[in-house]
Amino acid sequence: MAILFNPNITLKLNNASKPVIPNYLLQNPRNPSSLSSFHLSSPMRLRWVNGNAYGSDFSYWKMVPTRHQSDSKFVSRFSVKSSQSQAPSNSNGRIIFWSAVTLVLAVGNRVLYKLALVPMKEYPFFLAQVNTFGYVAIYFSILYIRHRTGIVTDEMMILPKWRFAVIGMLEALGVVAGMYAAAMLPGPAIPILNQTFLLWQLGFSALLLGRRYSWNKISGCLLVAAGVVTAIASGSESGQMLSGVGMLWPIMMVVSSAFQAGATIIKEYVFIDAVTRLKGKLLDIFVVNSFGSGFQALFVLLFLPLLSNLKGIPLHELPSYIKSGAGCFLNIGASSSGCEGSPLLPLLYILNNIAFNISVLNLVKISSAVVSSLAIVLSETRPVIGWISVKRADKDVNRGAGPQSSSGRFLSGYRH
Repeated sequence: MAILFNPNITLKLNNASKPVIPNYLLQNPRNPSSLSSFHLSSPMRLRWVNGNAYGSDFSYWKMVPTRHQSDSKFVSRFSVKSSQSQAPSNSNGRIIFWSAVTLVLAVGNRVLYKLALVPMKEYPFFLAQVNTFGYVAIYFSILYIRHRTGIVTDEMMILPKWRFAVIGMLEALGVVAGMYAAAMLPGPAIPILNQTFLLWQLGFSALLLGRRYSWNKISGCLLVAAGVVTAIASGSESGQMLSGVGMLWPIMMVVSSAFQAGATIIKEYVFIDAVTRLKGKLLDIFVVNSFGSGFQALFVLLFLPLLSNLKGIPLHELPSYIKSGAGCFLNIGASSSGCEGSPLLPLLYILNNIAFNISVLNLVKISSAVVSSLAIVLSETRPVIGWISVKRADKDVNRGAGPQSSSGRFLSGYRH
């Protein structure tokens, strides 16, 4: 049976009633003649058409151009591009949501830290170590469960660990430098100097991640830097916030912020690099939290003699101090006198701090380390711009006062 397309082309049906296309229709003639209108420069397909003409029904095969069929790579790229066109609105909504969650948890962290120190007022160093070492057990337990359930893949677990070692080392150095500086600085100066954390982040993200920032952001950072420099420079004047302190301790606090900022930027780089290593999959935040916290605890353990001496606890008295602190934390034993409120208040703080750290790291994952820091900066009750009023309100603060909860990055186990 022959099927007529036009006077020049005839297709035959085989026994299976499928059209057989002659080879010459599939060729690409250099000099097309009468077949030029049917040159298959684009893919063609056959369609069975039912019709009626002059009172008679008939059916025939019709050759029609197909819709543009792209190769799999193009389809993949197109689908990614299409999804990315819809992604900004969804991504911005997620960033706003997690920024609000981080802001709320940051405020709660400061309030609960003050409440936790009511029963633990004699053991703030013990509470800090509970955060540091307790989080390792908690995070790795969660990581183990997520790995067993398949949420965390084997590819995620074999990522290079030296990056997490660098993160842990930087965070531990930030703790040591910050605690040494905080012991010599007045309380109101600490949150002001900690604002340099954001400046370091912008610099490291531009240097290590190749980020570029607008002049508005740069001018805002310069404004923050000007406030910090003014606060530091006031130390040379009598009656000012940092009078009699000298330049070493403010600089050490700024350097401690640099260590912490460098750790957060490396975490952001780990997330970015993991997309390539995991072939498009996103790295689970508990991989970063667990190994980062583990290496931080290791380095803090190495620095523990320095930290205990800094807090006025000789190394040979450290075991008895930990025993007394544990009794106060659990509100049991002879050392529980004056520890009313334990263990509820310290546990509430620890749980909120865990949620806070998870929220911060998730914000780093879906946005950037700078965005997460901005959310935390908004929770500060004493911004740099208001440092003069803070100075006047607290000008009689004892120079040897320890850090307040707004600087809890060092004593409250805060980490990105």
